[in-house]
Amino acid sequence: MAATKRDYYEVLGVSRTATKQEIARAYRKLAIKYHPDSNPEDENAVAKFKEAAEAYEVLSNEEKRAQYDRYGHAGVGGQAGGFRDVGDIFEAFGDLFGGTIFEDFFGGRGRGRVRRGADLRCDVTLDLEEAASGVTKQVRLNRHQICEACGGNGAEPGSPPQTCPRCGGRGQIIQTNGILRVQTACPQCRGKGSVVTTPCSQCDGQGAVPREVVLEVSIPPGVDDGMRVRLPGEGQPSPDGGPPGDAYCFIHVRPHKIFRREGNDLVIQVPLSYSQAVLGTEIEIPTLSGKRTLTVPGGTQSGEVFRLRGLGMPDPRSGGRGDLLVQTFVEIPKKVTPEQEELLRKLAELDEQNVTPHRESFLERVLHYFRADSDETERDSEGKRKPKKTKQ
Repeated sequence: MAATKRDYYEVLGVSRTATKQEIARAYRKLAIKYHPDSNPEDENAVAKFKEAAEAYEVLSNEEKRAQYDRYGHAGVGGQAGGFRDVGDIFEAFGDLFGGTIFEDFFGGRGRGRVRRGADLRCDVTLDLEEAASGVTKQVRLNRHQICEACGGNGAEPGSPPQTCPRCGGRGQIIQTNGILRVQTACPQCRGKGSVVTTPCSQCDGQGAVPREVVLEVSIPPGVDDGMRVRLPGEGQPSPDGGPPGDAYCFIHVRPHKIFRREGNDLVIQVPLSYSQAVLGTEIEIPTLSGKRTLTVPGGTQSGEVFRLRGLGMPDPRSGGRGDLLVQTFVEIPKKVTPEQEELLRKLAELDEQNVTPHRESFLERVLHYFRADSDETERDSEGKRKPKKTKQ
């Protein structure tokens, strides 16, 4: 009869409401406690180590965890526990431990491990129209390529690398203190297992030479300033035969003369004359896809916003489009013709508005103000105003 599996939350010692960080923290503790190198010839420790890894595999995955919470072990049958040995666990979850805990303290998956190449950065500048439609751009990168002369081993042709005398070609040295084994990269060969006695004259023993490369970057529609596009495998090559790094293309979008971007929406400011705002009008609005006619109803206030659906920027993830927001403002002319002035004054009279007569200059209005002020008040010996006495 098959043994009944324990509850995964019980295995890790966490509550059913535990966060992802709490689950990872609990698994790390158990992995270190039951690591096979700390418990030699203890099959029970190996079993607990695998059990903890299986529990973490499910509970750290949101989809699997939801299935498990709903249906128990039956909900994740066949999706968990696929580890053939401890090495599989190292490969799956080693990065959870900072990439070195198993190597430095237990030896784990550090045996034969290769490093990934470094990532590179490039920049590209777009117009708003290019960002809206998507575009293919060429970018230049400076990266290292394997030296053709030495094939990447850093040794002069005819003088192959020699086995490292310190580590015997293993690339690592191990120090033992009780049950604790500390494994580090060999300081003489730096983990390669071999040393170069005669460096390659073409690459100075580096195994790679700098080269400028030109790449085509496909930029999706809707990208915004500060976003980046990943170019897998286009980074620096690995120093020891591992996978290359990636290149990241950072996007810069130039400010537009007409539109201002707010998320996936575009904003445009459109001036209206006083008569257009009062009586209503139809105006042509520029958009990224051509002109559109906007009907402005009578009585529109300055600052009022009209929304044109689907005429904004596309979302680079979902593909949906934002809106075009037309913000109106009433434009006051600095100069008017005599005919316009006459009509405006008639309108002011109809509105019973008090407007300044055209014939009275500013200086005349100031003199008039002080003359009226002196008629109504007089000043005392200290210069302060006091009511003027009325004649009896």
